[in-house]
Amino acid sequence: MKMPSTLRAGLVLLLTPLTANAMAAPASPPASAAKVGKGVGTITALDPRGGTVTIKHGPIGAIGWPAMTMTFRASPPALLKNLRAGQRVGFTAKAQGMNAEVIAITPQ
Repeated sequence: MKMPSTLRAGLVLLLTPLTANAMAAPASPPASAAKVGKGVGTITALDPRGGTVTIKHGPIGAIGWPAMTMTFRASPPALLKNLRAGQRVGFTAKAQGMNAEVIAITPQ
């Protein structure tokens, strides 16, 4: 069946947005919510000027972490005052995606 060119052009314009939407990439998933968990471990390195602390800790189930040694940013950095390498500590970690920070830390 022959269609007049104006009708054909109208159909193309009408169907193009539908086809483009169907082929568009799916929207990216929303950013994951922050998870908070408590842990116990031993400080293996401390950088008060850089605001970081490395802790060898046991599993933290609330965040889904196995036991490991990990460097955290301290928030705020003043949390690291009066701490030293080799010290056993209890701490609260906040993780969002690949970013993790210590938001509370106390010697044990």
